[in-house]
Amino acid sequence: MRKGCFSTMCVLCTVVATVSVATLIGIWIFQLLPSIDPPAVLWDSYRLPTALLPDTYHVSLWPRLRPSPAGIYVFTGNSTVVFRCVRETDLILIHSYKLNLTAEPTLTALSGTPAPIIHSTWMQDTTQYLVMQLNSKLTAGESYVLRTEFVGKLGNDLEGFYRTAYKEGGVIRTVVASKMHPIHTRKTFPCFDEPAMKAVFHITLHHDRGTVALSNSMEIRDKVDTVVDGTPVTITRFKPTEYMSPYLLSMFVSDYTNVQSREDTLQVRVWAPPGAVSQGLCACALSLTGRLLHLLQDYYNVTYPLPKLDQVTLPDVHYGGTENWGLITYREKRLFYEPRISSNRDKQSTATLIAHDLGHMWFGNLVTLSWWNEVWLSEGLALYMSYLSADYTEPNWNLKDLIVLNDIHRVFAVDALASSHPLSSKEEDIMKPEQISELFDTISYSKVGLRGSAHAQFTSTYLQTFAYKNTVVSDLWDHLQRAVDANGTVRLPRPVREIMDRWVLQMGFPLVTINTRTGVVTQQHFLLEPDAKEEYNQGFSFSAPLCDVFVELKMTCWCSPYVSQHIALSPPSHAGLNSCVESLMFPDSCRAGIIPVALALNTTVFLSKETSYIPWESALMNLDSFYHTFDQTDVCGNMKKYFKKQATPLFEHFKAITPGWMRVPAGHTDQFDRLNAFRVGCTAEVDACLNLTVSWFSQWMEEPAQNPVDPNLRSTVYCSAIAAGGAKEWEFAWRMFQNTSVATEAERLMSALACTRDTQRLESFLSFTLNPVKIRKHEATSVIVQVARNKAGRALAWNFVRQNWKYIFTE
Repeated sequence: MRKGCFSTMCVLCTVVATVSVATLIGIWIFQLLPSIDPPAVLWDSYRLPTALLPDTYHVSLWPRLRPSPAGIYVFTGNSTVVFRCVRETDLILIHSYKLNLTAEPTLTALSGTPAPIIHSTWMQDTTQYLVMQLNSKLTAGESYVLRTEFVGKLGNDLEGFYRTAYKEGGVIRTVVASKMHPIHTRKTFPCFDEPAMKAVFHITLHHDRGTVALSNSMEIRDKVDTVVDGTPVTITRFKPTEYMSPYLLSMFVSDYTNVQSREDTLQVRVWAPPGAVSQGLCACALSLTGRLLHLLQDYYNVTYPLPKLDQVTLPDVHYGGTENWGLITYREKRLFYEPRISSNRDKQSTATLIAHDLGHMWFGNLVTLSWWNEVWLSEGLALYMSYLSADYTEPNWNLKDLIVLNDIHRVFAVDALASSHPLSSKEEDIMKPEQISELFDTISYSKVGLRGSAHAQFTSTYLQTFAYKNTVVSDLWDHLQRAVDANGTVRLPRPVREIMDRWVLQMGFPLVTINTRTGVVTQQHFLLEPDAKEEYNQGFSFSAPLCDVFVELKMTCWCSPYVSQHIALSPPSHAGLNSCVESLMFPDSCRAGIIPVALALNTTVFLSKETSYIPWESALMNLDSFYHTFDQTDVCGNMKKYFKKQATPLFEHFKAITPGWMRVPAGHTDQFDRLNAFRVGCTAEVDACLNLTVSWFSQWMEEPAQNPVDPNLRSTVYCSAIAAGGAKEWEFAWRMFQNTSVATEAERLMSALACTRDTQRLESFLSFTLNPVKIRKHEATSVIVQVARNKAGRALAWNFVRQNWKYIFTE
């Protein structure tokens, strides 16, 4: 990939992110300011009152796969919810958003006694409630049945009950899917839409004949073909769900087919468009799922409680996967794998994503957080288990080592900002929908990890104790303390809760300074912004484990498996550190002004003799900040020469052992090493690498049906060739992007299109993000970021974001 000092690293991406984050954080802080007075009326509060608790829902929905004469897609439905009154009240608040009632709600008592009459009804849009004022109070201890009928828009906003489409054989086919997580069930039917409001759901779907309907539970076999309002439909009913949170509900209608297997008594199916299934793109996912399920059940010592597990690929979803219980949805490029086209990284991504969402079947679904202020109880624990379980499944991949690169590096960079936040926020500070959404970030996912024999023990007792219930963080600490006490091999200086509360209730991490002459150890809040230090250091302290990890690389006391805080030593103490630890610690310490630039850059000297993936990848990630700092200065030329000098031996080494880059190593990590060497060579502008990318791309243009580029190298080859080329290369890549049916190949081409140096084409490419026919909604942000990484596109991307800010964040 041809990149100089001015274009090597994502400078504009950093600028855009910094400005955007600063803006959003300002808005966020303003919204989080506590109200002096409580809400004047209950419907002004974003939290449900606790007077009513749901037991069961019966929901029937009919999505229309064709638009109305006015061009609008809709769904109709009705819902009955049985709820218990635990405290007298004459008000019913139930979440409902962007739904229009088609009949007056009705209320009856389950016992048959007269129920209060609904005196008035209205929608409270701000807090997203359907409000019903009663003429008398509900009786504590009594159960009631509320029935509603409604119509909603079947939009393409990827939230609630929505529609998307795929193209096969030149025909565009509509698919209906759902994304209820975290607070979008209320867009599908009126419900008590909070994670602690668990219930049992009975789902019925009306759908076009010839299509298949899926939900969380097994379908009841007696499907009914009938005619409703002159339209032939099939009615599919599903067995009751487990007792679960409303955000885990899922529905799906399409003409998909599946591949399936049986794991003991469990039915496992992977659903995709017929063409993808016939091409074998789902086989890898099916194989991985069976092995991962067996592992997780054994590890947790808790059986997967459902009789089936469906996994569905979708062309449009916000996230890589959504952990609906029994019906997981994935972005298709993350689930499909085709050896001739998919890269090693694609296969690894598929494995870790499936492992992550399967982990949620226990952490998050079986045992659920009580409120969104502790998102990490679900996401963080599931992410860590994704590495652990995928590593067990594919032990030769060394996935546990990659957690340093993929998550620890990333969370350090975010948690060192003054705009970071604690893992657990105060419950009253996370109320509004936008506040909830903001917590699904790097901190909540990546700042969590636990290893050792106590891990399996505490997760097992934790899951068994709180099955089908909700928890708070103190429940986790209690079970971890029991596991530590029972283990006997770990001695903690303080109780688990006292130690961990400091890490969970405070943002950031400590800089630990050791005076090697006096032995005095001090700590302070590590922040990259010097101006923020005094403000944010007040009262800051952690229980920071200290180990002799730097003496003969042994750990002889309680310690995180990775260096979990920055440590500053007096020179020449750095000489004893290995390269991996150096690359993790020093660049951020340099940026924060703690150590000199020259000392930080000394950690890259070893790279000329290094051939492994992790040290090089870590170095490249950390060099971003140096390129950002120096790319407009006189030293840029010398930095380019130095980096090229360090990278050339790596490129030549792999060129020799994989003759002419034509032989693909058999091992997973060996393939990563080869890919890394090629990418580093092109990034450093090694002539032989750049010439090779142009040659391969030209061969492909001459014979589009015969791509000569190894899938592992395609991202680098495409970007480098398009950067070196002109209109002909760009137009060819755009045509291939439009015509490919393989999502991972489309993603590579889409990213490469942003590598051109032609500013007019970059402007056009940015404008495509406003047209979902050209660039899908969930891919628009990626296009903007990729253009921002290109020196020629920095200002263009920033101007585009400013000019289209409202559309980007509202449409």
